[in-house]
Amino acid sequence: MEEVIKEALGTQTLTRLGVGGSGCINKGEGYQTDQGKVFIKENSAKGARQMFDGEFESLKALHSTQTVKVPQPVKVIDKPGGGALLVAEFMDMGHGLSKFSALLGKQLARLHLHNSEVGELQKKQESSVHVSHQVEHIDKFGFHVPTCCGYIPQENTWNEDWIKFYAQKIEYQVKKVEEDHGDREVRELWSLALIKVPSLFKNVEVKPALLHGDLWGGNAAETTTEPVIFDPASFYGHSEYDLAIARMFGGFSESFYSGYFNILPMAPGYRKRLSLYKFFHYINHWNHFGDGYRSSAIQTLQSVLH
Repeated sequence: MEEVIKEALGTQTLTRLGVGGSGCINKGEGYQTDQGKVFIKENSAKGARQMFDGEFESLKALHSTQTVKVPQPVKVIDKPGGGALLVAEFMDMGHGLSKFSALLGKQLARLHLHNSEVGELQKKQESSVHVSHQVEHIDKFGFHVPTCCGYIPQENTWNEDWIKFYAQKIEYQVKKVEEDHGDREVRELWSLALIKVPSLFKNVEVKPALLHGDLWGGNAAETTTEPVIFDPASFYGHSEYDLAIARMFGGFSESFYSGYFNILPMAPGYRKRLSLYKFFHYINHWNHFGDGYRSSAIQTLQSVLH
């Protein structure tokens, strides 16, 4: 394996730094190479290449905005015998946020505004001889490759309609619950909720925003100088979607949200839509980790109905 990595990276040196860790899905470790330090994530599962290709493109897209710090992706490498490796910039960071919570909130808001700002800039440049399109404006919801929230691929097919796009994401998860767990109640509740969903967006304009896609507290940390986010499952969607999982599984401090809403104010109906977006993550966890998440998924969907 070491020789495969050396060849792929074009390095003679590959020395473990003794820094790393394992999550629920991947394990990772830091290394010293001829070109500097890198962090390598490893997964031996069948779908690892697709998962890491999606994460690579997510990191690449987030990095291109220059709004929030993410590890710069380097390469995806196939493992001999199956699975894959994701090589990215090594960042010396601690666990969680202590000093830069408010700053991360502001940076996330700027990330969410970035695509719209690019669109406005390009409109102004259309009449100019010197047009610079360094970053492409995206006018649809979706992403150019599948991305995985966990190890399950997301439905990222481009769609001009946010509600239809989000419904497709949920439909994929609901079908999986039916097939793997034989559960029918979630289908019945989702069918009822789907009728109500359009009313949750009355007088709200949803513009495609580049999202992290899996921004819970465990996917954010800080260096000595700035906050960092990682392990993304990006797509272009409603900015509020990122704030749903941010409220789950421990969440972020209130200074994070104050920083965010100072840049991008809360829209009417936000809290009801938050339940709609939390539902995706609860049903996704149900599909990943079993029936322990069933009640949370059902209760969250019921709260959308009432």
